[in-house]
Amino acid sequence: MDTKTLAGISPTLACAGTRVERDSMGEMRVSEDALWGASTQRAVGNFPISGRTLPPAFLRGLGLVKLAAAKANGNLGRLAPEKSRLIQQVAREIAEGSHGAQFPVDVFQTGSGTSTNTNINEVIAHLASALGAEPEDEARTIHPNDEVNLGQSSNDVIPTALHVSVALALHRNLMPSLDTLAAALERKSTEFALIVKLGRTHLMDATPLTLGQEFSGYARQVRKAGERVQRGIAALGELAIGGTAVGTGLNTHRDFGAEVCRVLSAETRLAFREARNHFEAQAARDDCVEVAGGLVAVAASVTKIANDLRLLGSGPRAGLAELRLPALQPGSSIMPGKANPVMCEMLIQVGLYVQGLAQTVMACGREGQLELNATLPLIAHCLHEAIHCLANGVRVFSDNCVAGLEAAAGRCRQYTERSLMLVTALTPLIGYDAAASVAREALAGGKSLREVVLARRLLDAATLDRALEPLAMTQPRAAADKTSAPTPAEQVLENEGGHIIAPAKP
Repeated sequence: MDTKTLAGISPTLACAGTRVERDSMGEMRVSEDALWGASTQRAVGNFPISGRTLPPAFLRGLGLVKLAAAKANGNLGRLAPEKSRLIQQVAREIAEGSHGAQFPVDVFQTGSGTSTNTNINEVIAHLASALGAEPEDEARTIHPNDEVNLGQSSNDVIPTALHVSVALALHRNLMPSLDTLAAALERKSTEFALIVKLGRTHLMDATPLTLGQEFSGYARQVRKAGERVQRGIAALGELAIGGTAVGTGLNTHRDFGAEVCRVLSAETRLAFREARNHFEAQAARDDCVEVAGGLVAVAASVTKIANDLRLLGSGPRAGLAELRLPALQPGSSIMPGKANPVMCEMLIQVGLYVQGLAQTVMACGREGQLELNATLPLIAHCLHEAIHCLANGVRVFSDNCVAGLEAAAGRCRQYTERSLMLVTALTPLIGYDAAASVAREALAGGKSLREVVLARRLLDAATLDRALEPLAMTQPRAAADKTSAPTPAEQVLENEGGHIIAPAKP
């Protein structure tokens, strides 16, 4: 949708005839096939900016809010039962994804989202009126402001839809993706439990750990990311509905906000509640800033994991090559046989994008003046875009990369056997300075630690071999506490007489 077509009638309806619609400012010509009215048409012409409408997930959330508002007004005796039923019916259709083409207003519009609130009011009124009576039956026509928007203002409806829709996106989209990734990493942690490898800090050799332990760290990162998402959902549970224009609740029933929250909680199975203070709920968007910060943390977690897997899978002959990543597509248009870590690179880019979107939300949080934050459509766009991309990226990465990972056990064993940092285990036996001297001599002379220690007669061979056992170094705390059940690594050590580094793969 380009700016030229946006300046007039929606391009999807441009071939149809037109009709005259009226609002408080006068007449507007609207496409015969459009379900919106004059005010929406004004917004379409006023904001030919990006060609991007508000996210479908946000519009579905707004449909839910309109459904809940109509039901609450009916329950409170402010709206005739039949009109409440008709508005609920149409609003539910929108909440389930129907009529998406009827919301043409650009993201970059009035900062309260009034144009979008007007848009949905007009669409619901048009459809509900058509369901309820013949067009000429004026007495049964449903009015977009007096009935669909009864007891509401854009200033409380749009923040409410923002919270509801983002909470649902986190719960239904991002959480399942993170759960899938965490479970895949946990499976790999178990699969790789006995493969000893060289640890690295500052990208330099460090003491050993198992590949399973390394993956257990990744899995825990993702589980903690899920905990952050759950905290974000809880923060979004307070809703602005009931505050109307500035937070005072003018022109609405005193129980309206609580009743809407009750209906929304029943519809979504999430815990929504009326804001403790409506002035804060409409003037500030701190809860959205908190959620944005949580998304930054989630993006940082999965980006770190993707970067690590890319490093561990580098090679296949001149890199670390401790992991074999799935080869999914040709990696070069000029180098035959090359395969790249495309899933890692995809997720890294998603993480960078999410962090940029979140920074925009954080900046928007500072842009509220007095009784209203006037960047609501942009916040909605950024949060939903971030969640959408992050959820999809994490899911695809889990399915197409993590699930197919294989360990290069032979390479892991080779690096471990050659490591000079095994000398750390000798420190309690010969002291730090002597151990450092052994490591320097071994490096300078191209010798093994064992050769240098025996040549200096610092330890006997049996003691030295026990101290330099790599697998034992991965379980020092468990070895010190023999009251606990043996770990898989300890059990193998016991069964194999204390000498194993890693099972070699063919």
